Amino acid sequence: MEFFPPMPLVEWRDTKETLHRFTQIVGKIRLAASTRRNHWWNVPFHVTGRGITTRPMGQVDGNPIFTIDFDFVDHRLVVMTLEGATRSFPLPGQSVASFHDQTLAALAALGVRADIAIPRPFGLPDSDRPFAEDTEHATYDPVAGNRYWRVLSQVASVLEEFAAGFSGKASPVHHFWHTFDIAHSRFSGRRVDQPGRVDPVTREAYSAEVISFGFWFGDDTFGEPAFYSYTAPEPAGLAEAPLSPASARWVVAGDSHLAVLPYDAARDEADPRAAALAFYESAYQAGAGRAEWDIAASACPGGITDPVRRV
Repeated sequence: MEFFPPMPLVEWRDTKETLHRFTQIVGKIRLAASTRRNHWWNVPFHVTGRGITTRPMGQVDGNPIFTIDFDFVDHRLVVMTLEGATRSFPLPGQSVASFHDQTLAALAALGVRADIAIPRPFGLPDSDRPFAEDTEHATYDPVAGNRYWRVLSQVASVLEEFAAGFSGKASPVHHFWHTFDIAHSRFSGRRVDQPGRVDPVTREAYSAEVISFGFWFGDDTFGEPAFYSYTAPEPAGLAEAPLSPASARWVVAGDSHLAVLPYDAARDEADPRAAALAFYESAYQAGAGRAEWDIAASACPGGITDPVRRV
């Protein structure tokens, strides 16, 4: 199986737009049915051997314990309870509206009450249109869906390897449904007081000094898949720092900067995996160095903190 197969946005844009909204519906159910965690770590999906999962949820909201999984091998949505009861339906042929209705019906059949506080897309152009009324987005190409999951899985493996080198507070490698990216974040331990005017989602996400590393599939503002990193708050001189490999660059993003390595540029390298790891490491050194993190204290070569093993 090819490592980092081609994933041009133009070839699967319609499927991506539909699938993004599918994941937002399930993600908002996860948001309602899970115990809140710092930085919203309770809401993302995690990669599985067949797709992505919400992980077990429920009970805290009075529901039975249940999971919702996207299966990108058989191309189905699968809802399961801890008792072993299962309901599923195919992803192809669904509009956002029919997916929304079938998801709620599957949950109801298993005795799960689904509460979606705001049943509309988050951060998308049609954020004022209820999921239940969206018959426009109705494309699901199984080939594209499977490739999306394979790329997601390969990038997750790279991020897991990169994450092993840091022993401080760090997030899991997880897939955010609101921005449709996969990410891992490292924290310095210093708090950040966000202004009161900042929205509550941002205040929680950036309540501490952070450097994030991730990958997205491209959108209308950045039309190609890419690896990325940013430091928040952004220290002075960040965008002057060197990045690896040579095809990586800094781009302006609002009032700050993103380190970006285009996916196709990584694919063109002799060792694409090594190129992605080098990119993340160079972005970390740039952000942590200029923000004066204690880089040596949180180093964890090979994922080992045992001083005997490290000798």
